[in-house]
Formats: sequence, structure tokens, C-alpha cells
Amino acid sequence: MSNPASPPAVDVLDERPGLTFPPGFLWGAATAAYQIEGAAAEDGRAPSIWDTFSHTEGRVVAGHTGDVACDHYHRLGEDVALMAELGLKSYRFSVSWSRVQPAGSGAVNPQGLDFYRRLVDELLANGIEPWLTLYHWDLPQPLEDAGGWPARDTAARFADYTTVMADALGDRVRYWTTLNEPWCSAFLGYGSGVHAPGRTNGADAVRAGHHLMLGHGLAVQALRAARPTAEVGVTVNLYPVDPASDTPADRDAARRIDGLANRFFLDPLLRGSYPEDLVADLSTVTDFDHVRDGDLATISTPLDLVGVNYYSRHVVAAPVEGVPADPAPSCWPGSEDVRFVSRGVPVTDMGWEIDAPGLTETLRRVHGYTELPLYVTENGSAFVDSVVDGQVDDVDRLAYFDAHLRAAHEAIDAGVPLRGYFAWSLMDNFEWAWGYTKRFGMIHVDYDSQVRTPKSSAKWYASVIRRNGLAAQ
Repeated sequence: MSNPASPPAVDVLDERPGLTFPPGFLWGAATAAYQIEGAAAEDGRAPSIWDTFSHTEGRVVAGHTGDVACDHYHRLGEDVALMAELGLKSYRFSVSWSRVQPAGSGAVNPQGLDFYRRLVDELLANGIEPWLTLYHWDLPQPLEDAGGWPARDTAARFADYTTVMADALGDRVRYWTTLNEPWCSAFLGYGSGVHAPGRTNGADAVRAGHHLMLGHGLAVQALRAARPTAEVGVTVNLYPVDPASDTPADRDAARRIDGLANRFFLDPLLRGSYPEDLVADLSTVTDFDHVRDGDLATISTPLDLVGVNYYSRHVVAAPVEGVPADPAPSCWPGSEDVRFVSRGVPVTDMGWEIDAPGLTETLRRVHGYTELPLYVTENGSAFVDSVVDGQVDDVDRLAYFDAHLRAAHEAIDAGVPLRGYFAWSLMDNFEWAWGYTKRFGMIHVDYDSQVRTPKSSAKWYASVIRRNGLAAQ
């Protein structure tokens, strides 16, 4: 659906003063390894859960896989040159664990490490700050075979892998994210099964969420030991959650979904505890016997920053007899009967409601937890794009970015210590279970020819970076 709001001026040469961001604001773009790298079976890389999942019939739209993706593995230089042309100050990428450590433990693959060394060196040579994410959903398949994230040992293996990466790249990489969106890894991967590894068990999802956070805490400690000057954080995907009405039942539905979507992670990570109401809500799913003494202290190991991924808002209502929950209820263990309500506002090609003020609200909420610097580590939109005469005029995406950056600036004005913004995504890519049918990129990718075409949003974003702010409206 097209966004009916009037888009901002697309004139990338317009340098009129408007909203200026703080000096040193870190302007970036983000990707993930399985979504762009390709070379799935080259140079010692072994399968991850996403290789297995995408090669399983019926799991991904049209049978698409990440075997080739954007062929970034072979086009590293070309892609970094595009980043430099955009003027990016930082590039957030993830490491394929199974490229570096094919079994998920033990022997390290030197060719895999060499790829990331070359990437980091190329970024630095172009004046672009590397921002390394250790885990963006692609668990090595042998670790899943041994139990996956519901198994406690996976957290220990993640810490070992972190040490490998810190030893290899810690002298050149300043910024480190342990996990990207653990909610998705846990509740989509082990609850609803719409993401890899495709399991559908609420108790497994809750255990996976805890062990992901435990792995995060152990990874922070490993990074501190190996590279004391590293800037270490975690990225969580967060949503404002509103009741569809002011009735007590709808307010309670919002409380329950907010607990699973937001507080399940924010409270252990930043307060060292699980919310009591959330534990009560999940009592029909698990007794939390997987939480051991000392776990929450490890999970809440002090950080240097917090990354926030923001895309939309949830509006929910209490169950109505005979009305099924939506989306797949197993995403929300213990709250399967809550209804997700559409407000009839503009949506992206993913069907996600466009709600820029929700970014301001989310950033202010996280600041209520912590005085740490915050970064928007993902924000973006999928729309249907067409190449016409060699150009992609993606006015809807441009308008989306403009509105959300203004919302980010509003958060800064309210006192939020926001230090940077990473657009999702640098380029069109493999969009998980949607395959290649959804495009989030500022750079269009022709998946047959691998030709890259910067869209209007890319040219506009370059002007934002150049002026360190937004033109007057």
C-alpha cells in the first residue's frame, strides 16, 4: 500500500538548514550475513539453521534460499565502494558463525575469518566505522542438532565463538553487538516456527530466549576480557503496545503482549530480573526451572550502549469468543488468545503499520531504563520497487525514513542520548521466510545480474549524512 503522506523534497542538493543532529552522530546502514553474503558452501563454510530451513520445502516463499543472495562474498569491494559513495560513517554487518566456526565449536576456519578481516580493512580504508554483530539468527546446524538455543550449552559455545572474533578483529573493530533481535530468534524460531529452525514449542521458545540472553552476558564478559576498550551492546526489537480500547480486558491484553515483546528482554538485560507479571503469565508454559542462580547477574553484565530496532506498533485487544488470534498465536506463549488489531493506517509491503511517533516513544521508554547511549540499529521499510530507465524512485521509502528521522530527532530534543542511526537496509536482500519477494534496500539488487542501482532514498540519505540533518519542511 502506498503511503498517502506527502513525501519530503527529493532534491538532494537542497542544503537549507532544517533539523541538525548532534556533532559526531553516527550515520550508518545495516545488513546481515545470511541475507547478503551468498557463497553458502564455499571456502569452508558449513550449513546454519537458515541453510537447512530455506532448503526445506514449504518453509520459504517460492523455495528461495540464501545460497547466492546478493553475492556480497564475491563483491565486497564493490559494495564498500557504494557505501563510501553514500558517505556512510558506519556499516553494521553480522558474522556468519558457521563460516568462521563450521561446527559451532572447536576448529576455526581461517578462510572464513579472512573474509571478515578483508571486509573490516576495506571499511577502514574508506573511512567507515565497522559495527560487528556476532549473531543475526544463523546458528550453526550442529549446535541446533545438539539442542539449539533451548539448550544451555549453546550459550557457552557462543561465548567461545565471541572470543575467536575478539581475538581476530578486536584490534580494528570498536563497536560490537552480541545479539540481533533475540525475540525473533526465540519466539519466531522456536515458538511459531516461521523462522529457522522451525520449531513450535512455547516452552522451548522461553528457554531459548533466556539462553540467548545468557549467551549475550557471557559474550560481553568474553569481549571485556579480550578487548577492554571495545564498545559493547545488544540490539533488541521493540514495539509500543497499545490497548484497542480502555477496557480492563484490553489493557490487560496490552500488558501481556508488552511483557513478551519488550519487558522479557529489557528487564533482565538492564535490571537483572524478570517481571513478576510476565513470569505469572508464562506459568502455564514453563516453571522457569532453566533459570539458574547467577544467570540474571550474568545477563545484566554492564553494557556500553543499547541498540534499538524499530519498525511498527502493536495494537491489541482481549479475546472474543469465536474470533481467532492473529498473527500465529504461538509467537506469544501464554497469550495465544490476544487479538492484534489493524487501525486502517498506511502499511508497508510487509503489512506493518507506519507509525513514526512510535520510534520517539520507544526511545524514550528505553532511556527510562538506562542512561546508556542509544543507537537505532535498524529502521526501514519494504515497498514494491521498479527500475525505470535505470532509476528507482522509491518515494514511499524516502518518506518513511524522513518521518522516522524526525521522530528520532524529537527523542533527542526530549533528552534521549541517541548517538546514531542505521538504515535497514543497505541493499535489497534475502528477506528470511519471504525470500526475495520483499525489498527493504536503499540500493536495488537485480538478483539475476547482481547489478546494484542506488534508489532515490539512497541519494536522499547521502544528503542527510552530508548535512548531518534534515532539510526544512
